[in-house]
Amino acid sequence: MNWNDLVSEVVSIGSAGSSGASVTGVEYDSRRVRPGAVFAAMKGGSTDGNRYVDKAIAAGALGIITDSAHKFDHLTVYQPGLPVLHVEHGRRALAQASAAFFGHPERSLVAAGITGTNGKTTTAFLTEALLNAAARASVLIGTIEYHVAGEIRPSVHTTPESRDLFELMAEGVARGAEELVTEVSSHALDQGRMIGIPFDVAVFTNLTPDHLDYHQTMDNYFAAKRLLFDGTFYPPPRVAVINAHDPRAEELTAAARNAGAEIRTYGIANGEWRATSYALTPSGATIQLETPAGSACVSSRLAGEVNILNLLAAFTTAHARGVSFSHLAAAVPALQPVPGRFQLVDAGQPYTVIVDYAHTDDALRNLTALARQMTAASGARVITLFGCGGDRDRTKRPKMGEAAGEGSDFVVATSDNPRSEDPASIITEIEPGLQSSGVAYTVEVDRASAIRLALEAAKPGDVVLVAGKGHEKEQILADRTIPFDDAEIALSILAQLGYREGQ
Repeated sequence: MNWNDLVSEVVSIGSAGSSGASVTGVEYDSRRVRPGAVFAAMKGGSTDGNRYVDKAIAAGALGIITDSAHKFDHLTVYQPGLPVLHVEHGRRALAQASAAFFGHPERSLVAAGITGTNGKTTTAFLTEALLNAAARASVLIGTIEYHVAGEIRPSVHTTPESRDLFELMAEGVARGAEELVTEVSSHALDQGRMIGIPFDVAVFTNLTPDHLDYHQTMDNYFAAKRLLFDGTFYPPPRVAVINAHDPRAEELTAAARNAGAEIRTYGIANGEWRATSYALTPSGATIQLETPAGSACVSSRLAGEVNILNLLAAFTTAHARGVSFSHLAAAVPALQPVPGRFQLVDAGQPYTVIVDYAHTDDALRNLTALARQMTAASGARVITLFGCGGDRDRTKRPKMGEAAGEGSDFVVATSDNPRSEDPASIITEIEPGLQSSGVAYTVEVDRASAIRLALEAAKPGDVVLVAGKGHEKEQILADRTIPFDDAEIALSILAQLGYREGQ
């Protein structure tokens, strides 16, 4: 593919120059430019790629696609013959150029996108597992990791830029993948990172306060999520799968239906695809499913009410993708819990230790409610450790303190990923919520020491919740990033306390 072929697929508002030279790549990061690559210079949330055009040219860029061409009248002077394409929407152009360069993998994959505040990761994992059980090879894009037709890769972003997404999709297609399952963040939707992906199924799990540092208001946050469904910026999905319990469900259903989508709602004793009853067990749940496609009683290895909702969302999505009800019901018992999502840490200790990604007040309420169910018969305590990330939505800090306090008997407030902020100052903003709840709590800035405090405080039968980081393997500090795995730290401390796996 040459420059002229590539840019013929990009919507533009002007151009200068042309080239029949072969394109070796499409890049939006000047540091990744190699000779023959096309550099897409676009305005972003934290920086402007147009500032790095000269670096891209120095690295051997074949041509420039820019959403700020007026800044670069000098290019044809300093670089005679350099082709430049002027576009109105940088990310749209990046998606169009990437789709063309990577051979339009979106035409070979059928996409399911999952958006919502909580539950995206688990729903995506379960959806992929159900599709795989039906012999559908897949590409999974999500918070924990990426899957490319069975190969596991580390995740860089929940939803990557379109160039990286198309590359992963193309690799999946080359390996026989038929399905794309991707988490879709509100940032990605708002910024246009999903342009060029026609979603067959779109899933809405819920909406609770989060990312208000970016969106400012809940209405803005919801508006970003709604873009996946309403056809105003992206093509509407064929099927919209919507959590019937969410207060925004009715509004989102109307928007998706008006856009031409088929609606499927799910819930517990609510929605068309529902669990009419369930019984929580020590190892998961037994669920009675009632759906338009059939009924069944299934056993799940995923604990808690919230995971019943995640399972229903995945079940409904996989069925919308053509997997039969009977095949799905038979596959449910084999589904595995997702790493860092209600992950049990067992070294033979006489109390339960759980690592979970819960990092919003709603997620903490769900987590502590599940722990409370586990201790209801014995009257044992719920001990919760959590922190709040730095350089993120500050309004949720006291709310998370209140949620943790209301659901726990004892709380340890600590650091999460403080980033550039003082971790002690973050905890100070959490404390009013803890104080209003009346819970007994302590503060320990060092997260490893805080985990030790929580474990040393536990008595037989108690449930210790280590919340906030889940699957993450690092902690981001102001001056460095250090290895940090909550589950591994907990196991190490338990060993020091005399408990070891397998004993």
